[in-house]
Amino acid sequence: MKITFTMIGLKKLLTLLCMTCSLGGYAWGFLCHQHINRQAVFSLPYEMFGFYKQYIVFLTEKAVNPDKRRYILTNEAPKHFIDVDYYKDTSFIRQKPNWFTAKSRFSEDTLTKHGTLPWNIILLRTQLIEAFVRKDVERILKLSADVGHYLGDASVPLHSSQNYNGQFTNQVGIHALWESRIPELHIDEFSYWGIQARYVNNWNTEIWNTVLSSHALVDSVLKVEKELSVQYDEDRKYQVDVRGNINAKTYSREFTKAYHEKLNRMVEKRMRHSIQLVANFWYSCWIDAGQPNLDIKLQDLKNIEKESEDINKIVGEKHSGNISNCEGGH
Repeated sequence: MKITFTMIGLKKLLTLLCMTCSLGGYAWGFLCHQHINRQAVFSLPYEMFGFYKQYIVFLTEKAVNPDKRRYILTNEAPKHFIDVDYYKDTSFIRQKPNWFTAKSRFSEDTLTKHGTLPWNIILLRTQLIEAFVRKDVERILKLSADVGHYLGDASVPLHSSQNYNGQFTNQVGIHALWESRIPELHIDEFSYWGIQARYVNNWNTEIWNTVLSSHALVDSVLKVEKELSVQYDEDRKYQVDVRGNINAKTYSREFTKAYHEKLNRMVEKRMRHSIQLVANFWYSCWIDAGQPNLDIKLQDLKNIEKESEDINKIVGEKHSGNISNCEGGH
């Protein structure tokens, strides 16, 4: 089937891709990444809120750019995950190693193969501080949108495991169940009350603590799904939804709700953690840059919109032949 893409419909199609491809998906799905960045804006202090609020549409929409880049950049995917369970010597991980310490023990190829998420975020911190110092609005916006995505990824348990989609435990599709299907059905019930940005001094420790707290939840994510699956026949566990003109197999509303509740609303809690983390990161970088006056404005968004347009065009071309050819991943 040949599909012609228009820029107007591409956003909806890309959302569909991440929700329907072999019951796989990327962290949080497009909907949640956008929601995290948007909510983080409202958690900022007065001195930052005015600047971020005027660009809230950009920060919300472009939260998904890192996932889109996975289709076109070979070095993008490792930035979204880290296989904590690969490093059997847990003392190494618990040392919260920086990039240079990690490279002194493992080859760069090994580190890249098993994910560079925490080190990527630390690099972006340096870059965002520099952008604030220079009052480079384009750079601030691009980096803020991107880092919001990666910080969201760090809060997702299955982004810290080699068994990221249940492929080793006969639970293929659990990634999308946790990070896309539950929010799709229950996001309007989530509460974000009381989230306010706070300053964090040591981001290396903060990021590793987030990754390790995510990894500590992996066993529960898998175990609860296993326990529930015993109670549900195939026709009750799954359903076929029509999305656009495509029949997509997905988890049933009944099963998804039961999973959400038996996890004690873990997804909601990790999403709150993501929002808090993003707000903290933006705020801390601004503080570390010397709290520059953000009474600055970009007159024209055309330049920073161009990157997104180029990405959309390339992704559209790559998927214009068969949109079911999407590979699930961390």
